[in-house]
Amino acid sequence: MLGTLTTHVLDTSIGKPAEHVFITLYKLPEKRKLRECYTNNDGRIDQPLLEGESLVKGTYELHFHVGEYFQKKLESECTFLDVVPVRFVISKDENYHVPLLISPGGYSTYRGS
Repeated sequence: MLGTLTTHVLDTSIGKPAEHVFITLYKLPEKRKLRECYTNNDGRIDQPLLEGESLVKGTYELHFHVGEYFQKKLESECTFLDVVPVRFVISKDENYHVPLLISPGGYSTYRGS
């Protein structure tokens, strides 16, 4: 496969990218960790999570560690969300973008372009 897997995180409570959110990528069903990274100042990662031959068909799960992000932003240990898991399937040779929109009380995601 020649596509890519990318992501970004936006904090909708402030209308800005979420900086320094820790992300882990797993390949399922064995839940093998493939990658760890942090979002940059633009809420994105500097390199694709997967690309080219490393992007293979199958089920994956991204873990967005937003609890740590909100603890720093809100200066409080009491946050509602901790780790947001997003499970998805790669089934074709194309680009996959998995954005996460977060706020202290909820989140949403979609298949981006």
